[in-house]
Amino acid sequence: MLYRLGRWCFARRHYVLAAWLVLAVALAVVAIGVKQPTNNSLAIPGTQSQQGLNLLNQKFPGTGGAQAQVVFSVSAPKSLTGSAEQQAVESTVAELRKLPQVVSVTDPYQAGTVSKNGLIAYAVVAYPVAVADVTPKAQTALLDSGGPAKAAGITVNFGGQVAQASTKTDTDLIGIVIAFLVLLIGFGSVVAGILPLLCAVLGVLVTNLALLALTAAITESSTAPILATMIGLAVGIDYSLFVMNRHRQQVIDGMDLHESAGRAIATSGSSVCFAGTTVLIALAALSIVNIPFLTVMGLCAAGAVVVAVLAALTLMPALLGFAGHRLITSRWARRKMAKAAIPGYEPASWRYAHALKRVPVAVVLAGIVIPLFVAVPFLHIRLGLPDGGSQPTSQTTRRAYDLISEGFGPGANGPLLVVVYAPGGMNATQKQAFTSFYDQQTAHLPADVAAISQPMPNPAGDVFLIEVIPKTGPDDPATTMLVNRIRTVTAVGQRTYGLDTYVTGQTALNIDTSAKLSAALPVYLAIIIVLCLTLLIVVFRSLLVPIAAVVGYVLSILAALGAVTFVFQWGHLAGIFGVASPGPVLSFLPIILLGVLFGLAMDYEVFLVSRMREESLHKDATTAVIDGYTGSAKVVASAGIIMTAVFASFILSPDPTTKSLGFALAIGVLIDAFAIRMTVVPATMFIFKDAAWWLPRWMGRALPNLDIEGSKLEEREQRQAQPS
Repeated sequence: MLYRLGRWCFARRHYVLAAWLVLAVALAVVAIGVKQPTNNSLAIPGTQSQQGLNLLNQKFPGTGGAQAQVVFSVSAPKSLTGSAEQQAVESTVAELRKLPQVVSVTDPYQAGTVSKNGLIAYAVVAYPVAVADVTPKAQTALLDSGGPAKAAGITVNFGGQVAQASTKTDTDLIGIVIAFLVLLIGFGSVVAGILPLLCAVLGVLVTNLALLALTAAITESSTAPILATMIGLAVGIDYSLFVMNRHRQQVIDGMDLHESAGRAIATSGSSVCFAGTTVLIALAALSIVNIPFLTVMGLCAAGAVVVAVLAALTLMPALLGFAGHRLITSRWARRKMAKAAIPGYEPASWRYAHALKRVPVAVVLAGIVIPLFVAVPFLHIRLGLPDGGSQPTSQTTRRAYDLISEGFGPGANGPLLVVVYAPGGMNATQKQAFTSFYDQQTAHLPADVAAISQPMPNPAGDVFLIEVIPKTGPDDPATTMLVNRIRTVTAVGQRTYGLDTYVTGQTALNIDTSAKLSAALPVYLAIIIVLCLTLLIVVFRSLLVPIAAVVGYVLSILAALGAVTFVFQWGHLAGIFGVASPGPVLSFLPIILLGVLFGLAMDYEVFLVSRMREESLHKDATTAVIDGYTGSAKVVASAGIIMTAVFASFILSPDPTTKSLGFALAIGVLIDAFAIRMTVVPATMFIFKDAAWWLPRWMGRALPNLDIEGSKLEEREQRQAQPS
């Protein structure tokens, strides 16, 4: 089927290219008409913080919605308590109350949010809706406000998620340029360098337009299209490269162009289908965590993989038809081919394989010890979600965060909301217990609490809202301990007096999200490992090869997480990678890394080992490993470099989420592709020899016989060529 598809797309290349372009234009028209803004709000079903927010939205509208902080600051000898400055701040507060969607704004002088030295003050702007439902018009109006204060010489900054502006940089263009240079050097042809990029870029364009159109139906975080772009570019270039490389080699060997396109899709295209399926399953499996924003991220990235596979199978053979023989006719390409045709020529991959053959045990030991050494910081990893303090200082949200910390302590940036609910209203016993407990806590503030507000009742009198200001910042472990302690204490009162109590707010929501992700991590890893073993046993009909592949995958994951902890949590090399402020590792980074790296590791495992398997059918074990490695190492190395470059280019983004994801994926691919797949795997095969392909007979009979290299096509053609 794939053979016929490749030949059809090659022959009707004009129609195929036109179909892709028409699809892109149609999606663009739809997206422009229905698109909605992305957002970074979190909804975590089943957590106490989410239950508390839901209760506030139902019983106390306006208190559980989005908030922003407008921070005013001056330098001495000026003071915000001066008459002119105070009048300017109050005029700004009056202006803020008239902005779209704003339900209330606190006056710093009445709320007591003016610092003791009079240099810093802030007003809290409340919205009756979640961050996801704050319109772009309302966000823009907020960021453009502050005129009276600015006219009086007061500096105005804006904090909170509502004020968080999306930062877009052209980091992906850097990855594309590096990919082009790698392909140009590897294949000696501008055409060979451009074709995989055209295929991948058009695929990413279609994916992003589709995701933009889907914002009308689903809520997407701003990270979802970024992750989809990362994955789409990386696998799109890789899959197209594998197809083009097989076609190019067949044309060099003298095969007809039309026939070669069909053969390339039937052989490498089969591997692409399998590789894409593994990535697709791993990303779609993120939905098992049952966190909506993470599910959407996984499905968006999975959609990018589907488009990349379809582009490699249909668009790539069409582009190969347009290219013709120009893939191999450049002067540089001819020199490379002439050099390879010299009798006795030994490519670098052949020499590297022989070097591994001489000391395979030492290579395997080094391949285990070195990643484990890199992984040591992982033992101390701390997960969390980014706040204003993780943003670069060029962002107004970071400046607002720092000013609030300076004037009021770090805990003021992450207030906790304690929600007390008495269905039907408090009776006398409940009211006495509630009042007594509150008076006790405020009379002797706990050591880790800076302030506790007066209880604020809703109009019905059945919900009371108390704001607790910790002494520590939102991402400090002490704040997590405080949240847990409050919940433990209030649980006793809830059981005794029947008062439902919830600790919520953005800080508590982040803490609950990190806890839920941490709990899901071992389950997800177990699913990935079982899936990995099952797929590879079916593909290679072997036990030892899949076990070695899984061990290598786990080593890559541990090393990548160790490197992320070393840089982003401990702050080493922070200046080199542009880390604005060390802090907890992004809580959903490990689970994203597990899914993405699983798919990519299986790609390289399949493309490398399947060639060794193919050679082993006709040669002894050692020769099969060397010849299989020599035949596939160049394209796998090119793919590894390209994918590392694409991910690494996102490190240049000022957004800490994008930066850490790009770093983790780049390090993970670098270690897995070069240290594990291209070094440890062949060394392991040299040790195993023929035992690498051992499979119990009963298992062999039970398993389906997949043909990801398209060898059945060749067998059929050989039978047809024999005289009857």
